[in-house]
Amino acid sequence: MKIISMIPARYSASRFPGKLMQDLEGKPVILRTYEATVATQLFDDVFVVTDSEVIYDTIVSHGGKAIMSQKEHECGSDRIAEAVEHLDIDIVVNVQGDEPFTEASSLQKLIEVFKDDKDKQIDLASLMVHITDQDEINNPNTVKVIVDNFNFALYFSRSPIPYPRDKNINVKYFKHKGVYAFRKEAILDFYNLPMKPLEASEKIECIRYLEYGKRIKMVETHVEGVEIDTPEDLERAKKLWK
Repeated sequence: MKIISMIPARYSASRFPGKLMQDLEGKPVILRTYEATVATQLFDDVFVVTDSEVIYDTIVSHGGKAIMSQKEHECGSDRIAEAVEHLDIDIVVNVQGDEPFTEASSLQKLIEVFKDDKDKQIDLASLMVHITDQDEINNPNTVKVIVDNFNFALYFSRSPIPYPRDKNINVKYFKHKGVYAFRKEAILDFYNLPMKPLEASEKIECIRYLEYGKRIKMVETHVEGVEIDTPEDLERAKKLWK
């Protein structure tokens, strides 16, 4: 089984333009993420796939591997799909470019899902984190996921799911972390299938997989990490890095 990691890296970002090239203790965020992913030693290869010559040149000049996207893409999955279409691989793991604290244990859990799936019944695996803070539960920027008894995803939403109509019921809320592992066939299907209304409404790309009947195995992790979406996140990351 050949397993690679792809790190989609778009230069522009609505909340924090150019965030991937911001300095994190002497190196750009995207380079920190790339090096952390390589350091896990879990992958046969690691690539940054980008629309930016600046990001491409940064990775390559430091001895890394990068691929320039040939088309414009709306999401990271599309960018990865174009890059892997003609590669001889089985599994591709999407590591977000703005997560320089990527660590091995969570990624290992995703890979084990496919190693244990002898009948190839699982199309994707992804990470979730138990959350209890009410502000985070209600924050539309935090994507929540609900799962069945076997930890297969039932739905993703920016709204609190499940809705707590009965306050006396003790339910757990899970934040979806945007780290995915795909079978190559699944991500190519995503690339070629049109967006449907639920995905378009929520602006959550993994809903497309559910709408077309793909099976997403969720894996709980206790590693929160730091996603750099704002200048404030970058300052937190700098303190944590020290």
